[in-house]
Amino acid sequence: MSCVGPKNIYLSRSLASYLDKKLIVLLRDGRKLMGILRSFDQFVNVVLEGAYERVIVCDIYCGIPLGLYIIREENVVLIGEMNLEKEELQPHMTSISVAKITMTQKVEREASDLKGTMRRRMKFLDMD
Repeated sequence: MSCVGPKNIYLSRSLASYLDKKLIVLLRDGRKLMGILRSFDQFVNVVLEGAYERVIVCDIYCGIPLGLYIIREENVVLIGEMNLEKEELQPHMTSISVAKITMTQKVEREASDLKGTMRRRMKFLDMD
C-alpha cells in the first residue's frame, strides 16, 4: 500500500491545471526539458509529448528532440508553464544543429576539466 503525503496531493492538484499546456521541466542533473504535459500521477511522475531538451552553451542553443518522454518525480526540480506569447530566448542567441552543440559541449567540458586540474596542481600555492 502506498501513502501519498499532503505535498504530493497538492502538487497533483496543481498539475491538473497544466494538462495540455507547454511546460519547461528543470531536472536534478541541470537539463531543461520542454514539451506538452499529457499525463501525471499522484507521485508527480510526468509524461511530456513532443519533448525536447534545450541545450544552451554561451550564445548558442539547440533543441534535441526526445518525442514522448516520461520523467520520474525524483528527477524533477521545477515545473513551469511556458509563455507562448513571449520570445523564449534572447534575440542574440543562435540556433545550431545537434551535432555542433554536442561538439561545443564536449569542448567546454574539456576546458572546464583542464581548469579544475590546473587549480588542483596549483593548490600548494594557497597560503591560507
